[in-house]
This record gives sequence, C-alpha cells and structure tokens, in this order.
Amino acid sequence: MKQIPIFLLLAVLIFTVAALGQGTKSAAAASASQAQQSQPPPTIASTVDREISTIEKEIVEAAEAMPEDKFNFSPESLNIPGGEYKGVRTFALQVKHVAASNYFLWSALTGDKLPEDFKGGNGPEDLKTKADIVKFLKDSFALGHKAAAMLTPQICCRPRRTRNRPACTWPHSPSPTHLIITDRWRSICG
Repeated sequence: MKQIPIFLLLAVLIFTVAALGQGTKSAAAASASQAQQSQPPPTIASTVDREISTIEKEIVEAAEAMPEDKFNFSPESLNIPGGEYKGVRTFALQVKHVAASNYFLWSALTGDKLPEDFKGGNGPEDLKTKADIVKFLKDSFALGHKAAAMLTPQICCRPRRTRNRPACTWPHSPSPTHLIITDRWRSICG
C-alpha cells in the first residue's frame, strides 16, 4: 500500500520536470526564432565573405601548422617507387599559389595593384620564409574580404556575354564570381 503513494509522487514529479523542460525548450525556440527574424537576409557580399572566411580558416591554419623545417616539403623528395611526383609544387609554393590566385581574382574587382615582383601564378619569388609566405597568404585573404564587401547584384550580374556564354540573369543564376572563386579554391586545395 505504501508503494502506491510513492509511485504516484514519483509520477507527478517526473511529469512536472518534463513539463518544465518543455517550457524551457519552447522559450529557447521562441528566443532563437526571434533572433533569426531580426537578422537581415544574406546578401551576395555576406555569402561570398562567409565562403572566403571558411576557406581562409582551413588554408591559413594548415600553413601555420606546417613546421618551418617542413615548409618546403614536396612528395618528389620521398622518391616513392612508381610515384609520379616530378615537378610537383612544394607546400610553400602551393601556399604562395593560393595567395597569388586570390590576388588575381580579387584585384580586378577592388582595383588594387598586384604586389611588386609578382611572377605568374606563384607570387613574388623573394618570399622564402614561412612567416613571409603566411603574411602574403593572409594579405591575399584580406583583399578577398575587401572585394566581397563590394559585391552587389549589379556588379556580379551585369548583362554581358563572354566566350559565347549567356549573360547572368540575377537572381535565377548564382553569382559567376562566386562560382569561379569556389571552383578555383576547390581545384587548388582538393
């Protein structure tokens, strides 16, 4: 007989805790919903900037994590039998290539000049140390953020034809700038 009141007391306690938990979840969901409603809708600039930030984080972290004495590593130096690594870029050269690509992509939009001694797709030849190369990389992403802030539908989708491709018709097609940049980074970094 004593077990029934204890059981009922436990059942009431469990239901009370569950009800309080539901109320807390509802309040949290309502608060999150209000926060989402107060945020402005994404723009081309914010979308591209977010993409730049994501890729920047991955690449800069990898460059900073590579030890100084391994910064010029290339799989060619491993002499793997059957490996086809002759002429493959070193890690340092790959990082410089990413930075140089950023400058080429973004300087056309910002109007900034390419850095002095800019040699082809690998950037300035005088950059040799890890610190100099990482600074070059970070500066290239800073230029990307500057360019992203300038992006508007009018800039991204001006009516134009290039190489027999149809003109961009915003908002029905994605930003060609965004597609080029995303594709380029993915091809460089895998």
